[in-house]
Amino acid sequence: MKAILSKSTSQTRALGREIGRYLNKGDVVGLVGELGTGKTVLVQGMASGLGVGIKNYVRSPSFILLNIYQGRLPLYHFDLYRLDSPDDLEEINYTEYVYGDGITAIEWAESLKGALPAEHLKIELFHHSQQARIIKLIPRGSRYKKLVNKLELDTDGHRKGKQ
Repeated sequence: MKAILSKSTSQTRALGREIGRYLNKGDVVGLVGELGTGKTVLVQGMASGLGVGIKNYVRSPSFILLNIYQGRLPLYHFDLYRLDSPDDLEEINYTEYVYGDGITAIEWAESLKGALPAEHLKIELFHHSQQARIIKLIPRGSRYKKLVNKLELDTDGHRKGKQ
């Protein structure tokens, strides 16, 4: 587990960008945190790290459950805030995305109640102050332990040697 203090949305986005650089085909990221902790901001950074163009601005898919963005790999961005039941995921072919050829980022991942793959990167976000967030990277499985260890971040979530 790696805990990072992000002092701004730009730092949270930069952390997501760094994570996105290391994501590979089939990777799953489950994001957990209260409203306003920066889950979507982190996914925006991940999209940038995957090469999703700026014209494809990542926004919360709260009303449709899923947005798809094309970068070096497809990014499947789920937001399960309005999910009534995990059974509703069958209607949108959830397993085809999670076990497919892209990257899956799932906001409100705790809503899945066991439908998340055993191996994934869990990211918990917490309010630290009005602007700052504590972000915990919790690898579930050896692939994700390696990914977290690759991240060259200082304690504020910046790439080492960069502002």
